[in-house]
Amino acid sequence: MAYTAIDDPSAYFKVQLYSGDGTAIGSGGQVITFDDTDTDMQPDLVWVKCRSINNNHNMVDSVRGGGKKLAPNSTYFEETKTEGIASFQSDGFTVGNYENVNKSGETFVAWNWKANGAGSSNTDGSITSTVSANTTTGFSIVKWTGDDSTVTIGHGLGAVPKMIITKRYDASDNWFTYHHSLGNTKYMLLEASDAEAVSNGAWDDTSPTSSVFTKDSATNIDTGTYIAYCFAEKQGYSKFGSYTGNGNADGSFVYTGFKPAFVMLKYTAPGNGVGSWHMYDNKRKGYNVENDYVQANTTSTENSDTDQIDLLSNGFKCRATGSDSNESGSTYVYAAFAEAPFVNSNGVPCNAR
Repeated sequence: MAYTAIDDPSAYFKVQLYSGDGTAIGSGGQVITFDDTDTDMQPDLVWVKCRSINNNHNMVDSVRGGGKKLAPNSTYFEETKTEGIASFQSDGFTVGNYENVNKSGETFVAWNWKANGAGSSNTDGSITSTVSANTTTGFSIVKWTGDDSTVTIGHGLGAVPKMIITKRYDASDNWFTYHHSLGNTKYMLLEASDAEAVSNGAWDDTSPTSSVFTKDSATNIDTGTYIAYCFAEKQGYSKFGSYTGNGNADGSFVYTGFKPAFVMLKYTAPGNGVGSWHMYDNKRKGYNVENDYVQANTTSTENSDTDQIDLLSNGFKCRATGSDSNESGSTYVYAAFAEAPFVNSNGVPCNAR
């Protein structure tokens, strides 16, 4: 059985649904209060997508600051949206009347992670970074300024990251994404359905350590400003791995050691490996089979295709028979975060949905 030090994952990660009301910040905005009753949480990373109309994803973090919007589905640079995700509250966040996060009458989903506030200076690497790190859950937000050299950058986790998402945010640039299942010679792009790519221009063919990750000079441009979201695995709370599809409706089972609240997966190989990033959670439908997903790399509304995945007490099971999540012989990578550990620190198991 899988034991954990994190009995209440909702203290560090939450999924929240809400409806837009169009209230401007000057009128107080709309305060989105998390509706679970377990533990209050002031988020440090908020990722919002409108479910009901086509528009960009919106991502704000506490290191760059409220109102500083990035779009994970786009290479576009950071924009200041004072009417966007404006601020972080003690148990939620506030949005203004920016239509991508609060258009009246539309429905939204927000995924929220806890780090450690605005961050502090970190000199573990060859270049100084600003780091907000939660070592309990293995999540950190890292900001630095490029210098046209290959550098090591401190991430503050005290554990080896399994997934790293990076973006130069003062210019149009890609979302270079590292996943340990692909190794240090490959990267994926969060904003694209492209196959995995082989290049030392992302990580300098160097795996991250418990203190630093490496960026090659080609992706560390002089005076460019960069952000990274780093994730280490924590038993009973988070898992980053890969699996092979079997093309069967009684599909591949992926063991995580917890009941997932959130799963993001992507088709990587063989063939051309083209396939969108699919994002599932435990709130939008609330029962199996979980058909409702959004795509991290598109502006599309929420999709409800037939038979996608089951979210189970100890992992997830693929139900699709095609390339979305379970094509026979194809490889997929995933990131998952917990609703509840399969077995808590007192030895008590959780229930399935």
